[in-house]
Amino acid sequence: MSKLEFSSLYQLTMVRFRLFLREPEAIFWIFFFPILLAVGLGIAFRNRPADVLQVGATTAQLTQALAADKGLTAETLSEADGTHALATGRILLLAIQRPDGVAYKYDDTNPDARTARLLADRAIQTAAGRRDAVQAGNELVHETGARYIDFVVPGLLGMNLMGSAIWGMVFPMVEARQKKLLKRLVASPMPKWQYLASYLLSRLAMLIIEVAFFLSFARLAFGVPFRGSLWQLCLLCLLTSLAFSALGLLVSSRAKTMEAASGLMNLVMLPMWILSGVFFSASRFPAVIQPVVRALPLTAAIEAMRGNMLQGIGITHMMVQVGILVAWFFVPFGVSLQIFRWR
Repeated sequence: MSKLEFSSLYQLTMVRFRLFLREPEAIFWIFFFPILLAVGLGIAFRNRPADVLQVGATTAQLTQALAADKGLTAETLSEADGTHALATGRILLLAIQRPDGVAYKYDDTNPDARTARLLADRAIQTAAGRRDAVQAGNELVHETGARYIDFVVPGLLGMNLMGSAIWGMVFPMVEARQKKLLKRLVASPMPKWQYLASYLLSRLAMLIIEVAFFLSFARLAFGVPFRGSLWQLCLLCLLTSLAFSALGLLVSSRAKTMEAASGLMNLVMLPMWILSGVFFSASRFPAVIQPVVRALPLTAAIEAMRGNMLQGIGITHMMVQVGILVAWFFVPFGVSLQIFRWR
C-alpha cells in the first residue's frame, strides 16, 4: 500500500470518528443505554429475601395452618370469593376444605403459584401432625455467576455489539447515498475498498472503547465475574462485531432512504432481540425452532460470551458458536460486495 493510499484510508477512517462524535444520540445508545439497562435489571433482580406469598383458605383452621409458614400469608375466604381473588391475582392459591381432605386451587403455569402449593401443603401436613422422615437443613450460598445480573450482562453486551455495528454501518452509508456523496466518491481516484474498509476500521476501534467501558462498569458496579481468558473474550467480541458489521453492510448495500434502511434493520434485529436469549435462555423456545434459534449470530455470540465469562470455557470448546459467527461474517460480506450500489 502506497503512502497516498494509506493517507486516504486514514482520512476516511477519521471522518467516521468525527461524524460519530457529532451524534450525541449515537453516543447515548452505544455507551449509556446498555449501562442504564444493566442498572435497571440489576436492581429489579437483585439478591433479596424470598417473597412472602399471598394465599387463601376456606376455613379458619386452614388459614391458621398456612399462616404458620414464614413463606406464606393467609386469609380466610369463601370458595366464591377465593376464586375471584385468584382470577384477579390477589392470591396465588386457595386451599379448600373438602369432606375427604384439602383441595388446592391455583394456576400451575405460574411459578409462584407452584411454589405456594408446595409451601401450603407442607404447612397443612405439618399442622396435621406429619413428621419428616429425614432431618434436613439449609446451607445457603450467594455465588457470583449464578445471579440474574451475571446472566444478563453477556446478553446486553451482545445486543449492544449488534446494534452499534449495524447502526454504525447502515445510517452513515445510506445518508451518503441519499446526499449523492457515494456517487462523487466513486468518481474520485480513491479505491472503492478503502471506503468500505474505513467503516470496518472505525467500527473495530470503537469496539475497544465500548466493550471496555461496559464490562468495567459491570465488574465495578455488580461484581460480574470474568472466569475465562480475557483475550478470548476480546476475540469473541471482535468476531461478533465483524459478523454484525457484515450484516450492516448487506442491509445498506441497496437501501436508498432512511425509511427503507430502518425497516430492513428492524427486520434483521427484531427476531434476534426476541429469540437469541438476551434476557432469558434461548432454550425456552420450542424444540422445533431451536435449529433456527441456534443458527442466529446473536445467539451464538451470547452463548459463547456466557460460557467464557460465567463458566470459564475455553474457545476451543465453543467452535460451533465461533463457526457460526465466522459464517455470518463471510457470507453477508461476500454478498454485499457483489450487490453494493454506489448511487
